[in-house]
Amino acid sequence: MQQDAVPTRASAGGSLSRQDDRTGSARPVRDAGGQAGELRGGLSPQELERWAGRHETAAPEEILAWALERFSGRLALACSFQAEDVVLVDMLHRLGGLDQVTVFYLETGLHFPETHATRQRVARRYGVEPVAVTPALTLEEQAARYGDRLWARDPDLCCRLRKVEPLWRFLQGFSAWITGIRREQTPARAGARVVEADRRFGLVKVNPLVRWKRDEVWAYVQHHGVPYNPLHDRGYPSIGCAPCTRPVAPGQDPRAGRWGGFQKTECGLHA
Repeated sequence: MQQDAVPTRASAGGSLSRQDDRTGSARPVRDAGGQAGELRGGLSPQELERWAGRHETAAPEEILAWALERFSGRLALACSFQAEDVVLVDMLHRLGGLDQVTVFYLETGLHFPETHATRQRVARRYGVEPVAVTPALTLEEQAARYGDRLWARDPDLCCRLRKVEPLWRFLQGFSAWITGIRREQTPARAGARVVEADRRFGLVKVNPLVRWKRDEVWAYVQHHGVPYNPLHDRGYPSIGCAPCTRPVAPGQDPRAGRWGGFQKTECGLHA
């Protein structure tokens, strides 16, 4: 599908293209939420519940507009360059709010070439340079400390080192983050709210597409000509790091292609 270029617009990250911390071990993720009741974003549990209820049936664009008004300048969007996340980038662009949001991705060093190519297409299409959030350890340093191909032996530890801990460090500068998770994706996500407290990372979490079905995502992609990862057309409904992702057969669980051989369906960011 051919996409037309749109006028450029920089993200809140400006010229920043990498967020890198190689100073040592990160603070343990289990401490990320701080003490009970502490949450960046300035919303009490009662306010979160009220906004979650108010936005439960709202359109994603309405939810995004509320988040822009409430958290402007302190709002981040997690973009893995899967269909849902690029849909959110497109919606923010159409709302004229993309420059109020820091778009970022977790640069694990293990992405498919197609994922990097999609990142470049998104950057050109929307005039945004997503911030690359990197782990404390390079792949070589990780192999020296934990052994080669850690993902094949202990994927939970690998995800913690290359995704969860870098994300925790990065999100300390924000009051809320936007994600593309949907309830139908995994049992762990079935209870996700439109607006909720993220105690692991200590801030407000906004999930505008949480009620959407897969068909709704792809209807939006096709209608608006949203750039998407070509792996989606090759049997990859869910795309993560290359060593831990494989295509799935028609009718299989969309997450069946992640971490084959392990009882694992989440990397730890949303569960």
